[in-house]
Amino acid sequence: MSDTDRSDRSVTAQTAPRLDVDDPREAIDPITQRVIAGSLENICDEMGHKLTRTSYSSIIRESEDFGCALLDEQGRQLCETDSTPLQMGPIPAYVGGVIDLFEDRGEVFEPGDVILHNDPYYGASHAPDFGVIVPVFDDGDLMGFAVTTAHHLDVGADKPGTCIIETIDAYSESIRLDALKIVEGGERNETAWQLIADNIRVPDMVMGDIEAQISAARAGARRLEGLFAEHGRDTVTLAGQAMMDYSEGRLRDEIAALPDGTYSAEGYIDGYLDSSDPAEKDVFLAVDLEIDGSEIRVDLSRCDAQLDNRPINMPLEGTVVPAILLVIRSTLLDTESHEFVPQNDGITRPVSVDAPEGTIANPRFPAPTIARFCPGNRLADLTLKALAEVVPERTCAGVGNIKISTFSGVTDDEYWVYMDISSGSYGARPTADGLDAVDTLYANTRNNPIEDIESHYPLRISRYELREDGDGAGEHRGGIGPVREIEFTDDGRVSIEGDGTTYPPWGVGGGRDGSTGAVTLDAGTDGERSLGSKLENRSMDAGQRIRLTGPCGGGWGDPVDRDPADVWDDVRDGLLSPDRAERVYGVVLDSDGTVDREATTARRERLRNGDGDG
Repeated sequence: MSDTDRSDRSVTAQTAPRLDVDDPREAIDPITQRVIAGSLENICDEMGHKLTRTSYSSIIRESEDFGCALLDEQGRQLCETDSTPLQMGPIPAYVGGVIDLFEDRGEVFEPGDVILHNDPYYGASHAPDFGVIVPVFDDGDLMGFAVTTAHHLDVGADKPGTCIIETIDAYSESIRLDALKIVEGGERNETAWQLIADNIRVPDMVMGDIEAQISAARAGARRLEGLFAEHGRDTVTLAGQAMMDYSEGRLRDEIAALPDGTYSAEGYIDGYLDSSDPAEKDVFLAVDLEIDGSEIRVDLSRCDAQLDNRPINMPLEGTVVPAILLVIRSTLLDTESHEFVPQNDGITRPVSVDAPEGTIANPRFPAPTIARFCPGNRLADLTLKALAEVVPERTCAGVGNIKISTFSGVTDDEYWVYMDISSGSYGARPTADGLDAVDTLYANTRNNPIEDIESHYPLRISRYELREDGDGAGEHRGGIGPVREIEFTDDGRVSIEGDGTTYPPWGVGGGRDGSTGAVTLDAGTDGERSLGSKLENRSMDAGQRIRLTGPCGGGWGDPVDRDPADVWDDVRDGLLSPDRAERVYGVVLDSDGTVDREATTARRERLRNGDGDG
């Protein structure tokens, strides 16, 4: 079921009468509409700043792995902050899941409530991402929701941390929080707080982050209540509906300008390469994207079946739909060529996503889903590839996926848990190189500074640099992946959730494929070992090192058409060896390191004629 299927969800018994207006944009003047829209966006930004400043963990404080949004009483998103797409995109599904659970239980929202929710089968992205939902009232009527989501570093699973790639079901991957009122009518549910804290390995950090989420959500609720008081609830409601209709119209216009048809892309993720079960490795994903007038229908029915005992299954509403919507919206409404179009419920209306229940893109409960990140990002990459058939000038070549690692241990009788995000890279674009060493597609989290890691954990970053000679060669080269090596200064454990050690990012128009990533234990020593893309809670002694090598994005266009000056710059920057510059790009360097123009022209002519080993 897609987000659009739940657009009629409501809690009418608690809400004010709905405004019966055919066209909200005609019922409110455009200046008031924009003033209120700007106020809503500012509220979300304030929520995000407050959460960043008051959080305890580096994953929120430094990496900004969180989302904040305001929704109306039906659970339709009005606006969001600028942070992680995979945190913000599922927020309407979180609220929808809570509404469904409340209706099933006969529960109602009350002023002063705070609801905690993390169930992937009721809208959550995956269990470590907690949603905090604060209902907003005006004169006793439910008028909306202020919501924060954030990744938490331990959620009471059967193993420390949240990078878990070996677990059998939803019950073993976290403490389950199904629409739990942790504050009811303004009174803290102390039993619930204590139960959660008792099941978390690092309770001070996690409970502190929950408090930060609550504080940010309450700030958003107060500001929204103030907006109702200033402008009147009907005016604010009309402005919100008008902005949804505006965003919907802008996206529909872009879709309608495209040629109708079905555009497809398919590929694989690593899966579990060491498994004896063929169904658990080389997992197949396929995207069939149909453009019909001003609508897009995305069919995922060709994806492989779910893996019952492996947690790389993807929740449909919480992961798959946001991944696909992100790519469609950012491709067709690119801010470089369009004025700002608000991200709200209107964006979801022209796009539907269908995945049969029981597939990896829509698993049946209780299949585990905690390691859904890499498959979901790969679906986003394939959606981009499908769009490249119809709007190649707006897309890029294949994208290198990121790696997520959990480092943990017990020091002085206390658990410590750290999550590291090792960046990937973007594919080349029609007019520019791919971006180097960044979090890709729906991740978009920030780099965690080395100083922060080493000052809080028994870890040392012994190497952090860009790769050499891994580029997806092209007229515009793919982005360069990073090499990040982390050393334990005390005994501990490491788990890694990754992908991309088998299938390289794809090139376009004569561009070369990028390069795969790698995970290496104790590189450069007698004990050096390649560990594949996934690692489950491996014991590490003090002094041992894990090297995380990110993939490089695919290239765009023939490498021999690349500007020799750009090739020379990459050689000088240590990204490209002189040998590869000559062999692949046909750029010959003099003994002083400058470009030999005459030899380069001759070398490139031979490469174009197929006479060379490039």
